[in-house]
Amino acid sequence: MNAQEQIDAYISDQTPSKREEMLVLHRLVIGISPGCRLWFLDGRDDDGKIISNPNVGYGLQTQKYAGGGTKTFYQVGMSANTIGISIYIMGISDKRYLTETYGDRIGKVKITGYCIKFRHLRDVNLDTLEEIIANHMA
Repeated sequence: MNAQEQIDAYISDQTPSKREEMLVLHRLVIGISPGCRLWFLDGRDDDGKIISNPNVGYGLQTQKYAGGGTKTFYQVGMSANTIGISIYIMGISDKRYLTETYGDRIGKVKITGYCIKFRHLRDVNLDTLEEIIANHMA
């Protein structure tokens, strides 16, 4: 199964309301960056053990580690969680950047260093979320 088929299956497996919201977000990212590389991570490690929620990734970047190593990974990610949806903005070095730059206008969300969590899409200012994604995918 290719990444798009895995993404379609993952989104289809969600509850109806979460499925609709994830489809809106998926289309939003694809609209911002048509033709970007798609990723699907099933949340399992090399031994098949579940270590995270499955997630959808968009784009491509090379992450550099303090020890000198590198890893290719997605730029923006999306995942269903127990309370709603998480959007991941990967590769941000300043863990306060999202909160300081967008926190006062993104809506009713919880922001950590690189993650924006929300219960429902109606709680999020979509224009601001689109701005964040577009700036990061550029």
